[in-house]
Order: sequence, then C-alpha cells, then structure tokens
Amino acid sequence: MKIRDILAEGRPTLSFEVFPPKTQDKYESVEKAAFAIAALKPDFMSVTYGAGGGTSQYTVQIAADIKERYGVPSLAHLTCVSSTREKVHQVLEELKEKGIENILALRGDIPADGKVEKDYQYASQLINEIKQAGDFCIGAACYPEGHVESVNKTEDILHLKEKVEAGCDFVTTQMFFDNNILYNFLYRVREQGIMVPVVAGIMPVTSKSQIKRIGLMSGTELPVRFRALLDRFGDDPAAMKQAGIAYATEQIIDLIANGVNAIHVYTMNKPDVAAKLRENLSEIIR
Repeated sequence: MKIRDILAEGRPTLSFEVFPPKTQDKYESVEKAAFAIAALKPDFMSVTYGAGGGTSQYTVQIAADIKERYGVPSLAHLTCVSSTREKVHQVLEELKEKGIENILALRGDIPADGKVEKDYQYASQLINEIKQAGDFCIGAACYPEGHVESVNKTEDILHLKEKVEAGCDFVTTQMFFDNNILYNFLYRVREQGIMVPVVAGIMPVTSKSQIKRIGLMSGTELPVRFRALLDRFGDDPAAMKQAGIAYATEQIIDLIANGVNAIHVYTMNKPDVAAKLRENLSEIIR
C-alpha cells in the first residue's frame, strides 16, 4: 500500500523507523529488532540507507521482509549525493523486484572527507528521477528549524517547495522537541502553497548520550522543560528512559489533539521503546 493513500485517510497514524546494520555480522540482531517492531503492526515502517549506499542491500532486504512477513507497508530510504546515477537506478530496480512502492528520497549527508559523486546535488533531482522511473510513492525530508546548511528558514522552505514540485507525495520532519516549532513551520509552508501531508518526526530520548549526538548532527533546539528532564534524570539510565518515553508520548498526544495526525517515531532500533509508545497511545491511535 502506498503511504500517500494511508495518509489520505486522515486518521491518526503511527509509524516507526529502523536502520540497517553497517556490517553483515550485525545483520541478525538488527533484523530481530526490526521484526519485533513490525510485529506491533504500525501503519508503516521506514528503513534508512547508509552514506553512499553502503547498506543498500540490507535496506532493501529488511524493507522487503517487513512487508512480506508482517504485511506492514515499508518505506525505503534512498540517498543520492554520494551515489552515481547507475547505483541509484540499480537500487530502484531492486525495490521494484521486491514490490516496494514507497521511497524516502534524500540528498544525504556530505561525508566527513567531502567526497561526493557528480550526478546529484539536491534531493529534488533524485525525486524527479524516481518519478520517471516507476509508480513509486515518494517522500522527502523537511526541517522545521531549518536545515543546518541553509542560510535561513525562508530559503529552506523554498528548497522544500522544489522537492514538492519535483513530485514528492509527503514530507517527514526532522526530530523536534517543542511542538510550537512544528505548528509555526506548518503555518509557513502552507502559506507558501505546500499542501502535501507533513509527517511529524518524534525521537524518544532514552539516554543522555543521544542528546549529544542529536545536537552535533542537527542543531535541534532543546526547550527548557526538556533540559530540566535531562538535568534531573540524565545520570539514571532507567529513569531517563522512562522520562524520555513519557515526554515523547506527551508530544504525540498534543500533536494529534491539534490535528497533526501522522506521527513517525525514530526508534533507534529499540522494540521496547516502540512497544511502550504503542501501549501509551493504544486508545488514541487504534
């Protein structure tokens, strides 16, 4: 089933993200975690894609297994900045063969050594190419606080508009911890005529170390209330995990209460976290 059709139903939806292993010896443990999350029967699951396509074979296989074994629609990530056009089309053919209809089209992070291929510079170019390659449902990323490389939020929204005009069917946000940031972003994108569904990306922070990585990667703003939670529980792993799940639960409830029905959770391959969120929202997202 195509994700655009799921989102068009207008009901609250809950989806989860998993990431493939970097090496074959880790495949079994990652597969086990992905299957445990799929067993919760989310509305769909996304599977990330390593820099330069290094994990593409695992991405396609895990996405296919989730779909075939559990009947859960799968969304395969595909990045382009470190890939050749030949590599991208190879992956597209693999996705077609496996019957995967949904792709999240991303530029991808610039590697630390700065080495990129010359075929793609922007996600909009990849979206346009996927659109021509088959009947895929295409998602894209968006950044409520602005992409770290953008000059300002206005420019960032114009880039988002380019992705929509290239043919993406929905967009998924980077994680955020203050819902007001998303509400403001929604106002701004609708004002620019961007009317595709916006899926809210939520990350339950279950350890203090996660926050350091998040800050380095995305520059995400941490509201005072969230920082207080970290200060109080950050050095107690069990308490931090419980508090992080509770915070994410409250975020999701507030979003749905305010009409943001599509929720995508960055699970970090933790089935217990996904299961607890599902339990907390059992009567809100059925």
